[in-house]
Amino acid sequence: MKSEDIHAVIATLREEYKSWQTPAVTIVAQCNGSPFKVLISCIISLRTKDEVTALASARLFAHAQTTEEMAKLPADEISQLIYPAGFYRTKAAQISLLSQRLVEEYHGIVPDNIDELLRFKGVGRKTANLVVTLGFGKPGICVDIHVHRICNRLGYVTTKNPDETERILRLQLPPEYWIEINDLLVAFGQNHCHPVSPRCSSCCLSGICDRIGVKVFR
Repeated sequence: MKSEDIHAVIATLREEYKSWQTPAVTIVAQCNGSPFKVLISCIISLRTKDEVTALASARLFAHAQTTEEMAKLPADEISQLIYPAGFYRTKAAQISLLSQRLVEEYHGIVPDNIDELLRFKGVGRKTANLVVTLGFGKPGICVDIHVHRICNRLGYVTTKNPDETERILRLQLPPEYWIEINDLLVAFGQNHCHPVSPRCSSCCLSGICDRIGVKVFR
């Protein structure tokens, strides 16, 4: 696709998004508006299906709403509450230590910049960007596997990994699309543009997408 086609891509996906299921972490942000809850639900979501993330986050937040309350929960109890999220024991330990550190070193306040968030164990660039964008409404580009895959499939970027994709998107993606591109492409990837055998024959972007790397489609 041509670089300028990104405007048509975003406009089209905005319309289609209305009929798709909203990503779980976005729902947490919309319902609670808490950077801490966005951070915790994002950790839970890693390698976990959205429906599991939503239920696990709800169970956990029913027991702890703030950093102070979360810091007091034993890791074993957290793991029971977020089960069956992927790697739930590891995530429970990370959530416990992270919450304690936030209380001890940050007065219970989640940092609002990416570099500071990356200092926490278990927080990568995807999570840090999601907290900054959804939790604080600040500029950032959250690139997960959906965003990386679809941007390459469209032909908008030619990159080898999500970190490289983020770097290129920061150079060429219009700033007004930075915050929403993750929501749009994650929902698109979950509902239509699947990793294997995407629904190209009925795709709203069929006239724009270069289908890079697509060998089998429906």
